[in-house]
Amino acid sequence: ITMSYLVAGLACAFAALCYAEFASMVPIAGSAYTYAYASLGEIVAWLIGWDLILEYAVGSMTVAIGWSGYMQRLLSGAGITLPVWMANAPSATTPGAIINLPAVLIVLLIMVLLVIGIRESARFNSVMVTIKIAAVLFFLVAGVWYVEPANWTPFMPYAWSGVMTGALIDYDQNVAG
Repeated sequence: ITMSYLVAGLACAFAALCYAEFASMVPIAGSAYTYAYASLGEIVAWLIGWDLILEYAVGSMTVAIGWSGYMQRLLSGAGITLPVWMANAPSATTPGAIINLPAVLIVLLIMVLLVIGIRESARFNSVMVTIKIAAVLFFLVAGVWYVEPANWTPFMPYAWSGVMTGALIDYDQNVAG
């Protein structure tokens, strides 16, 4: 897992370098749409623009639904259970569901924050990032006492094939062969 994270981090670093190069070549706002427009033309940029809209919509829906699940679990721990009709989106597996109200409320709350202004949105974002970093640092500091160096041996039992293609595939071949 450690090596997989390092490989993924290297790929992210290369993507960041590409964006930095684009930003220095095309120093205007617009992100991937603007970079595609400058390098590949209007049709490709139009497709990328719509792809970004779809990506942001699906991403924000997924986060809102996940937040709704966490909030409902937190509420149930306090003895508050939402009725089925307001706790889930309509689906064949959840009869009687009408709306996922916690998800709708978080989307509306974020929308209001964005409408209020950029400065307030940036301040809220900074507070949230600080909370996230504090949580990660807390778990790192608290967890350092539970590290077992004996678990690091062997470090890469399936070599690079386990990192790049999956240890289970390699394990199945070794057992069958």
